[in-house]
Amino acid sequence: MEELSWGGVITRIIMQLTPVWIALIATFWVSIAYKRKLGLYGKLFDSTVGMIGYGIVMFWVFTALFTNVFGWIMTYDPQFFETSMKHALPGEALGDGTGHYLLGGDKQARDVFSRVLYGSGIVIMIAPLATLMAFMVGITLGLPAGYFGGKLDTILSFLANLILAFPVILLFYLLVTKEIVATGLPQYMAAVLFLFPLVFLTVLINSRFYTDPGKRNPMLIALWVIGGWIYLSFVSQNGGDSAIRILPAALDAFNPDPNILVVFVSVVFVNSPTVFRIVRGLTLDIKSRDYVAAGQTRGEGPWYIMLWEILPNVRGPLIVDFCLRIGYATILLGTLGFFGLGLETNSPDWGTTINLGRGLLRAYAHPVLVPAFALLSLVLGLNLLADGLREEALKD
Repeated sequence: MEELSWGGVITRIIMQLTPVWIALIATFWVSIAYKRKLGLYGKLFDSTVGMIGYGIVMFWVFTALFTNVFGWIMTYDPQFFETSMKHALPGEALGDGTGHYLLGGDKQARDVFSRVLYGSGIVIMIAPLATLMAFMVGITLGLPAGYFGGKLDTILSFLANLILAFPVILLFYLLVTKEIVATGLPQYMAAVLFLFPLVFLTVLINSRFYTDPGKRNPMLIALWVIGGWIYLSFVSQNGGDSAIRILPAALDAFNPDPNILVVFVSVVFVNSPTVFRIVRGLTLDIKSRDYVAAGQTRGEGPWYIMLWEILPNVRGPLIVDFCLRIGYATILLGTLGFFGLGLETNSPDWGTTINLGRGLLRAYAHPVLVPAFALLSLVLGLNLLADGLREEALKD
């Protein structure tokens, strides 16, 4: 089998990504057709910058979905290696003539193209979910701190400032080191941090349907039964000397990889204080508005005012910051992988892939440039998406 030219490589990559192109076209067609009914999301398609950023982000989302869930796009398993393909150049054919390494091979003779595609799933799985969890923590603590003030605000602000006083990379390093992991601290942190979505949703439902127990009680029961089971499944670990064991293996539906759990918890812990500060500041500003005073006059409870009067009116800045913070989390994940912290040594995440290829960068640049470009493009897409959302939010 002959080697592929650069034109052949690009053509094969485009064809290999066919499901992604179809999903992107369908998403944009439906979104543009119904954009006037989709609120802020629909207004995003009035911004060229926002559309470009959204397209880049969704490209990686669909790539992660089709690669990690369906296995449709990868040409080889990310851990597959062919000895003869060590440091193979893009387009080189395997010795047995069964296929090509479209973007070349790394120093362990693995397919760079497949590893970069598979690594996108790790980033897409951790960064947005960890950022969402951080927002749950920050909103749940920031709203009452800004609304009530007093000692509660003083204590929570002090704790947030204490965490923010540590350099981010140093704090990450401390949380993911083997010595800290061996103490079980990340698992106990997960047990605390993962409670916040349940607390947030409980307060949200209770404040909204407080005067209608017929609707409120079934919803709360369903939330705590289903949500509690999911929470215990994530917290309960059935391996390791320091693991927390709560559920029996038969009921433990989610048993995340310990390394990924440690990184996930670290991202949540580091981002939560910043989100808290943002929400607290916005609440201090909004709580003096007339519509908040009108709600207090009508006898609405404090949590109803916070969650249903103040929070919807600060959604614009929070959505923009959410997109930016996913980008920060992506960079932090890449940094951790580059320094060999948290994830496994042979993990296909982009930071680890860059680290594995940097030793021979002058001679073989492609094992480093491909994941570096992937990381750059995703962060750029998130920043452009945030700019587009900010532009449209300011028009409201």
